[in-house]
Amino acid sequence: GVDHETLAYSPGDSPVAMFGGNSNWRGPVWMPINFLLIESLQKYAHFYGDSFKVEFPTGSGHWVNLWEASLLLEKRLVGIFRRDGEGRRAFNGQVDLFQNDPNWRDLILFNEYFHGDHGSGVGASHQTGWSAMAAKMIHQLSRYPSG
Repeated sequence: GVDHETLAYSPGDSPVAMFGGNSNWRGPVWMPINFLLIESLQKYAHFYGDSFKVEFPTGSGHWVNLWEASLLLEKRLVGIFRRDGEGRRAFNGQVDLFQNDPNWRDLILFNEYFHGDHGSGVGASHQTGWSAMAAKMIHQLSRYPSG
């Protein structure tokens, strides 16, 4: 028989070493590409206004204009760094020290990328360049809170 390999969605690291271990652009959340997508949606929103709508999230039956979609995406990305109802930050994952210790829990690490399903930080934890783009998103959300 013929062996078949499949390259599929991997929210963090690839489960198969054959494809490089790190799944890179096949599932994890990367701030630069999301930032560019949001900026593009906002530019198109300027042109189309309310005349162009997208279903957000896909399959929900909820339709929004491109500006609203951009803000909803920003909220999701910024949500990686916010505390949830239990006081945990998604980017800290299951690391109890970073989640609960008063000396560490308010230290915000800008990871290289983030797990696509639960938001925990992956890769380098000192990636202050591109993941710090979240600060611009936070600023924008403070100016345009709807969405």
